[in-house]
Amino acid sequence: MTTLRPFTFDDLFKFNNVNLDPLTETYGMSFYTQYLAKWPEYFQLAESPSGQIMGYIMGKVEGRQHNWHGHVTALTVSPDYRRLGLAALLMKFLEDVSEKKRAYFVDLFVRKSNQVAINMYTNLGYIIYRTILDYYAGDQDEDALDMRKALSRDTKNKSIIPYTQPVRMEDLHEADMQ
Repeated sequence: MTTLRPFTFDDLFKFNNVNLDPLTETYGMSFYTQYLAKWPEYFQLAESPSGQIMGYIMGKVEGRQHNWHGHVTALTVSPDYRRLGLAALLMKFLEDVSEKKRAYFVDLFVRKSNQVAINMYTNLGYIIYRTILDYYAGDQDEDALDMRKALSRDTKNKSIIPYTQPVRMEDLHEADMQ
């Protein structure tokens, strides 16, 4: 049986097996500790009965007024535990926390090439809100899809009316204020 529990500082020394996937963004230790300190309720871990880390979700709540939303910073499941519904379980957890925080929507960024993840998020009710050009830097820069799901506070689904044109990173803040 899988247990969901809050991510702890000690888990930072045990979760490498989950982060080995090339599509999983891995951050510096200070990034994880910042999230643990500022948004601990958004940092959740799935654990096997033997105590092995199966996956985790890390997020935050941000924005102002009608842009107040939950954000999925990282979601990953160990290859050994994929296709068991853990990602959906972790996403539901983050959505529930965002509902309690009275957020209008939940958003996330995903690589445009990660069709498996895009399909999963679509099946969970997310829509492609906009494309962010060259969001992921590397040997070859890659666009991100900003995917969103309206929550109950957004009764008119205004937060999920998609953009028709892609945006650049430097335009994100300006576009979110409109």
